[in-house]
Amino acid sequence: MIATNRVYCVLVAIICTALLGYGYYLEFFQKLLPCPMCIFQRLCYMAIGATAILGSAINPNRIGGIIITVLIGIFAGIGASIAARQTWLQHLPPELVPECGPDLSFMLEMYPLLETIEKALRGTGDCAEVSWRFLTLSIAEWSVVCFLGLFITAAWQLVRNVRSVD
Repeated sequence: MIATNRVYCVLVAIICTALLGYGYYLEFFQKLLPCPMCIFQRLCYMAIGATAILGSAINPNRIGGIIITVLIGIFAGIGASIAARQTWLQHLPPELVPECGPDLSFMLEMYPLLETIEKALRGTGDCAEVSWRFLTLSIAEWSVVCFLGLFITAAWQLVRNVRSVD
């Protein structure tokens, strides 16, 4: 095998840690405050990273590797969907961008959890604002790329686990 389940999980955990670290660098040192959709994307990176850390700690066999990679794929798919929605909001004409809403902590205080999640995932004007670009892509667009990369590698690792023989 080119990469065992443990190696795959360690690499995914390192990638998620680096992405989260850079996100926190942008927040705390570059003063770019995350919108609610950004926070949910971070939660997806955390879920992927935690799943990968668990996978690297237990060094799963074939069946465990299948379960770990399916979970990573699910979290990456959810994250890609959120990042794609934010990218869509960022490309809307200004007159169609939703109004800016309250921040996530206010919504959590005022609304039940499911209603807060629903409102946050709809996005607001804050989510449509682009305040950082690298190679012409916004943070949300880079996040789509990263989540899709994680999803594709999870699918690749899943195929390898399904085809392997114990």
